[in-house]
Amino acid sequence: MNDMSKRLGQYGLIVLVHLGVVLIWHIAIKVSEIPDYVMPTPGATLMSLGEDYGWWHNTVITGMEVYGGYGLAIVVGVAMALIFNWFRPVETMLMPLMVSLNMIPKVALGPLFIVWFSYGVGSNILISFSICLLPILLTMERGLKEVDPDLIDLVRTLNASRWQIFIKIQLPGALPYLFSGMKVATVLSVAGAIVGEFIASEEGLGYLMMQVQVTMDTAAMFMGVLLITLIGVILYFFVLLLEYFVVGKTNAVN
Repeated sequence: MNDMSKRLGQYGLIVLVHLGVVLIWHIAIKVSEIPDYVMPTPGATLMSLGEDYGWWHNTVITGMEVYGGYGLAIVVGVAMALIFNWFRPVETMLMPLMVSLNMIPKVALGPLFIVWFSYGVGSNILISFSICLLPILLTMERGLKEVDPDLIDLVRTLNASRWQIFIKIQLPGALPYLFSGMKVATVLSVAGAIVGEFIASEEGLGYLMMQVQVTMDTAAMFMGVLLITLIGVILYFFVLLLEYFVVGKTNAVN
Protein backbone atom coordinates (compact mmCIF):
# COMPACT_ATOMS: atom_id res chain seq x y z
CA MET A 1 0.00 0.00 0.00
CA ASN A 2 2.81 2.40 0.87
CA ASP A 3 4.54 1.55 -2.41
CA MET A 4 1.34 2.25 -4.34
CA SER A 5 0.83 5.58 -2.56
CA LYS A 6 4.42 6.56 -3.29
CA ARG A 7 3.98 5.66 -6.95
CA LEU A 8 0.74 7.63 -7.24
CA GLY A 9 2.50 10.59 -5.66
CA GLN A 10 5.29 10.34 -8.25
CA TYR A 11 2.82 10.26 -11.12
CA GLY A 12 0.87 13.13 -9.59
CA LEU A 13 4.06 15.19 -9.42
CA ILE A 14 4.80 14.39 -13.07
CA VAL A 15 1.32 15.60 -14.08
CA LEU A 16 1.71 18.79 -12.03
CA VAL A 17 5.08 19.57 -13.64
CA HIS A 18 3.56 19.21 -17.11
CA LEU A 19 0.58 21.38 -16.18
CA GLY A 20 3.00 23.93 -14.77
CA VAL A 21 4.86 24.07 -18.09
CA VAL A 22 1.56 24.67 -19.90
CA LEU A 23 0.68 27.46 -17.46
CA ILE A 24 4.09 29.11 -17.91
CA TRP A 25 3.65 28.80 -21.68
CA HIS A 26 0.28 30.60 -21.50
CA ILE A 27 1.45 33.34 -19.13
CA ALA A 28 4.65 34.00 -21.09
CA ILE A 29 2.72 34.56 -24.33
CA LYS A 30 0.12 36.80 -22.69
CA VAL A 31 2.72 38.93 -20.90
CA SER A 32 5.04 39.30 -23.89
CA GLU A 33 2.12 39.73 -26.35
CA ILE A 34 3.71 37.41 -28.91
CA PRO A 35 1.53 37.16 -32.04
CA ASP A 36 -0.39 33.89 -32.51
CA TYR A 37 1.31 33.18 -35.83
CA VAL A 38 4.66 33.12 -34.01
CA MET A 39 3.68 31.32 -30.81
CA PRO A 40 0.06 30.32 -30.15
CA THR A 41 -1.39 29.98 -26.68
CA PRO A 42 -2.25 26.52 -25.33
CA GLY A 43 -5.93 27.35 -25.87
CA ALA A 44 -5.41 28.31 -29.52
CA THR A 45 -3.36 25.16 -30.03
CA LEU A 46 -6.14 23.02 -28.58
CA MET A 47 -8.75 24.79 -30.71
CA SER A 48 -6.91 23.74 -33.87
CA LEU A 49 -8.25 20.23 -33.27
CA GLY A 50 -11.59 21.57 -34.49
CA GLU A 51 -10.15 22.29 -37.92
CA ASP A 52 -10.62 19.75 -40.69
CA TYR A 53 -7.08 18.38 -40.87
CA GLY A 54 -7.88 14.71 -40.38
CA TRP A 55 -6.26 14.66 -36.97
CA TRP A 56 -7.48 11.21 -35.97
CA HIS A 57 -6.48 9.51 -39.22
CA ASN A 58 -3.02 11.09 -39.30
CA THR A 59 -2.41 10.31 -35.62
CA VAL A 60 -3.31 6.66 -36.19
CA ILE A 61 -0.95 6.47 -39.19
CA THR A 62 1.96 7.94 -37.23
CA GLY A 63 1.18 5.65 -34.30
CA MET A 64 1.27 2.62 -36.62
CA GLU A 65 4.68 3.68 -37.92
CA VAL A 66 6.13 4.33 -34.47
CA TYR A 67 4.77 1.22 -32.77
CA GLY A 68 5.35 -0.99 -35.80
CA GLY A 69 9.00 0.01 -36.15
CA TYR A 70 9.50 -0.23 -32.39
CA GLY A 71 7.97 -3.69 -32.09
CA LEU A 72 9.96 -4.97 -35.06
CA ALA A 73 13.17 -3.60 -33.54
CA ILE A 74 12.50 -5.47 -30.27
CA VAL A 75 11.90 -8.79 -32.04
CA VAL A 76 14.90 -8.47 -34.37
CA GLY A 77 17.17 -6.97 -31.70
CA VAL A 78 16.52 -9.73 -29.18
CA ALA A 79 16.90 -12.42 -31.87
CA MET A 80 20.19 -10.96 -33.10
CA ALA A 81 21.53 -10.62 -29.55
CA LEU A 82 20.72 -14.27 -28.94
CA ILE A 83 22.44 -15.35 -32.16
CA PHE A 84 25.49 -13.24 -31.33
CA ASN A 85 25.62 -14.80 -27.87
CA TRP A 86 25.37 -18.34 -29.20
CA PHE A 87 27.74 -17.89 -32.13
CA ARG A 88 30.58 -15.53 -31.21
CA PRO A 89 32.24 -15.59 -34.69
CA VAL A 90 28.98 -14.17 -36.09
CA GLU A 91 29.15 -11.37 -33.53
CA THR A 92 32.77 -10.64 -34.42
CA MET A 93 31.87 -10.31 -38.09
CA LEU A 94 28.53 -8.50 -37.92
CA MET A 95 28.59 -6.26 -34.83
CA PRO A 96 31.10 -3.75 -36.29
CA LEU A 97 28.97 -3.65 -39.43
CA MET A 98 25.84 -2.93 -37.38
CA VAL A 99 27.59 -0.05 -35.63
CA SER A 100 28.87 1.35 -38.94
CA LEU A 101 25.43 1.17 -40.54
CA ASN A 102 23.91 2.93 -37.56
CA MET A 103 26.31 5.85 -38.06
CA ILE A 104 24.65 6.66 -41.39
CA PRO A 105 22.23 9.57 -40.87
CA LYS A 106 18.70 8.27 -41.29
CA VAL A 107 17.78 11.41 -43.21
CA ALA A 108 20.24 10.22 -45.87
CA LEU A 109 18.78 6.71 -45.83
CA GLY A 110 15.21 7.97 -46.17
CA PRO A 111 15.29 8.61 -49.93
CA LEU A 112 16.90 5.19 -50.51
CA PHE A 113 14.17 3.47 -48.49
CA ILE A 114 11.59 5.24 -50.65
CA VAL A 115 13.30 4.12 -53.87
CA TRP A 116 13.55 0.52 -52.63
CA PHE A 117 10.19 0.13 -50.87
CA SER A 118 8.10 3.01 -52.26
CA TYR A 119 6.77 5.61 -49.83
CA GLY A 120 4.10 5.21 -47.22
CA VAL A 121 3.57 3.48 -43.90
CA GLY A 122 5.80 0.49 -44.71
CA SER A 123 8.85 2.59 -45.52
CA ASN A 124 8.39 4.74 -42.43
CA ILE A 125 8.11 1.63 -40.25
CA LEU A 126 11.44 0.45 -41.67
CA ILE A 127 13.06 3.83 -40.99
CA SER A 128 11.75 3.78 -37.42
CA PHE A 129 12.98 0.19 -37.07
CA SER A 130 16.46 1.00 -38.37
CA ILE A 131 16.97 3.92 -36.02
CA CYS A 132 15.99 2.14 -32.79
CA LEU A 133 17.40 -1.35 -33.44
CA LEU A 134 20.95 -0.80 -32.18
CA PRO A 135 20.13 0.32 -28.58
CA ILE A 136 17.98 -2.76 -28.09
CA LEU A 137 20.60 -5.05 -29.64
CA LEU A 138 23.48 -3.64 -27.58
CA THR A 139 21.68 -3.64 -24.23
CA MET A 140 20.22 -7.11 -24.73
CA GLU A 141 23.59 -8.52 -25.73
CA ARG A 142 25.21 -6.89 -22.71
CA GLY A 143 22.56 -8.38 -20.46
CA LEU A 144 23.14 -11.87 -21.84
CA LYS A 145 26.87 -11.53 -21.17
CA GLU A 146 26.37 -10.33 -17.59
CA VAL A 147 24.90 -13.65 -16.44
CA ASP A 148 27.21 -15.54 -14.06
CA PRO A 149 29.22 -17.95 -16.28
CA ASP A 150 29.60 -20.40 -13.38
CA LEU A 151 25.81 -20.69 -13.20
CA ILE A 152 25.65 -21.41 -16.93
CA ASP A 153 28.36 -24.05 -16.60
CA LEU A 154 26.42 -25.65 -13.76
CA VAL A 155 23.17 -26.03 -15.73
CA ARG A 156 25.13 -27.30 -18.72
CA THR A 157 26.38 -30.16 -16.57
CA LEU A 158 22.71 -30.98 -16.01
CA ASN A 159 22.28 -31.34 -19.79
CA ALA A 160 20.27 -28.16 -20.22
CA SER A 161 19.88 -27.05 -23.84
CA ARG A 162 20.86 -23.62 -25.12
CA TRP A 163 17.21 -22.65 -25.31
CA GLN A 164 16.55 -23.76 -21.73
CA ILE A 165 19.57 -21.80 -20.53
CA PHE A 166 18.28 -18.73 -22.37
CA ILE A 167 14.70 -18.97 -21.10
CA LYS A 168 15.45 -19.96 -17.50
CA ILE A 169 18.68 -18.07 -16.74
CA GLN A 170 19.88 -15.59 -19.35
CA LEU A 171 16.58 -13.91 -20.24
CA PRO A 172 15.53 -13.07 -16.65
CA GLY A 173 19.01 -11.67 -15.96
CA ALA A 174 19.05 -9.67 -19.20
CA LEU A 175 15.60 -8.10 -18.83
CA PRO A 176 16.75 -4.99 -16.86
CA TYR A 177 19.30 -4.28 -19.61
CA LEU A 178 16.72 -4.90 -22.33
CA PHE A 179 14.25 -2.47 -20.78
CA SER A 180 16.95 0.20 -20.58
CA GLY A 181 17.47 -0.13 -24.32
CA MET A 182 13.72 -0.16 -24.93
CA LYS A 183 13.34 3.15 -23.08
CA VAL A 184 15.99 4.79 -25.26
CA ALA A 185 14.42 3.29 -28.37
CA THR A 186 11.02 4.87 -27.63
CA VAL A 187 12.45 8.31 -28.41
CA LEU A 188 14.30 7.08 -31.49
CA SER A 189 11.28 5.25 -32.92
CA VAL A 190 9.24 8.46 -32.93
CA ALA A 191 12.09 10.37 -34.58
CA GLY A 192 12.47 7.69 -37.26
CA ALA A 193 8.79 7.72 -38.20
CA ILE A 194 8.67 11.52 -38.44
CA VAL A 195 11.83 11.61 -40.57
CA GLY A 196 10.10 9.30 -43.03
CA GLU A 197 6.98 11.45 -43.10
CA PHE A 198 9.00 14.61 -43.66
CA ILE A 199 10.85 13.10 -46.62
CA ALA A 200 7.95 11.67 -48.58
CA SER A 201 4.52 10.76 -47.32
CA GLU A 202 0.90 11.52 -48.00
CA GLU A 203 -0.41 10.97 -44.48
CA GLY A 204 0.70 11.12 -40.89
CA LEU A 205 1.34 13.94 -38.43
CA GLY A 206 4.73 14.79 -39.95
CA TYR A 207 3.12 15.15 -43.37
CA LEU A 208 0.31 17.23 -41.85
CA MET A 209 2.81 19.59 -40.23
CA MET A 210 4.48 20.14 -43.59
CA GLN A 211 1.10 21.00 -45.11
CA VAL A 212 0.00 23.50 -42.46
CA GLN A 213 3.44 25.13 -42.56
CA VAL A 214 2.55 26.50 -45.99
CA THR A 215 -0.48 28.33 -44.57
CA MET A 216 1.45 29.45 -41.46
CA ASP A 217 -1.07 27.74 -39.19
CA THR A 218 1.30 27.69 -36.22
CA ALA A 219 -1.36 26.45 -33.82
CA ALA A 220 -1.90 23.35 -35.96
CA MET A 221 1.87 22.79 -36.16
CA PHE A 222 2.09 22.97 -32.37
CA MET A 223 -0.84 20.56 -32.10
CA GLY A 224 0.97 18.16 -34.42
CA VAL A 225 4.06 18.32 -32.22
CA LEU A 226 1.97 17.66 -29.11
CA LEU A 227 0.24 14.66 -30.68
CA ILE A 228 3.58 13.23 -31.81
CA THR A 229 4.86 13.71 -28.27
CA LEU A 230 1.75 12.02 -26.88
CA ILE A 231 2.38 8.96 -29.07
CA GLY A 232 5.91 8.70 -27.68
CA VAL A 233 4.80 9.29 -24.08
CA ILE A 234 2.16 6.54 -24.33
CA LEU A 235 4.79 4.15 -25.66
CA TYR A 236 7.26 5.07 -22.91
CA PHE A 237 4.59 4.71 -20.23
CA PHE A 238 3.66 1.28 -21.59
CA VAL A 239 7.32 0.22 -21.39
CA LEU A 240 7.47 1.42 -17.77
CA LEU A 241 4.38 -0.59 -16.88
CA LEU A 242 5.72 -3.65 -18.65
CA GLU A 243 9.03 -3.29 -16.84
CA TYR A 244 7.27 -2.97 -13.50
CA PHE A 245 5.18 -6.11 -13.94
CA VAL A 246 7.81 -8.23 -15.72
CA VAL A 247 10.98 -7.24 -13.89
CA GLY A 248 9.29 -6.19 -10.66
CA LYS A 249 11.27 -2.98 -10.19
CA THR A 250 10.05 -0.59 -7.57
CA ASN A 251 11.91 2.26 -9.28
CA ALA A 252 10.69 1.55 -12.82
CA VAL A 253 9.56 5.15 -13.19
CA ASN A 254 13.22 6.14 -13.17
